[in-house]
Amino acid sequence: MQAIKTFLFNRLKSVGYALDGLRFMLGSQHNARVHLVLACFTVALAFITGLSQQDWLWVLLMIGLVWFAEAMNTAFEHLCDVVSPQFSEDVRRAKDVAAGAVLICAALAVVTGLIIFLPYWI
Repeated sequence: MQAIKTFLFNRLKSVGYALDGLRFMLGSQHNARVHLVLACFTVALAFITGLSQQDWLWVLLMIGLVWFAEAMNTAFEHLCDVVSPQFSEDVRRAKDVAAGAVLICAALAVVTGLIIFLPYWI
């Protein structure tokens, strides 16, 4: 029984650490807050539009993909800033590539959203 309690306690601690990371991301990254607002808007729009279950899955997948990319970019940028606090052209390029990955995911989400929503509205 003690092993189960310890296991559950450690899992809860892990969730706490993950939530701390999300709070850090939202507190430090303007674009993460923009993504949050757009995700909430998209979910509200999906409810209003009455999306099918299959379309909901795509919408949620795209929101998750953008959030994943933003979280990885935030972690990468923070690590770069800690490891190399002085300006480095190489670090700048690496951070730009990571930000580009978020841009790719966000653009894919917009295109997917248009493919999903436009038939409902036309």
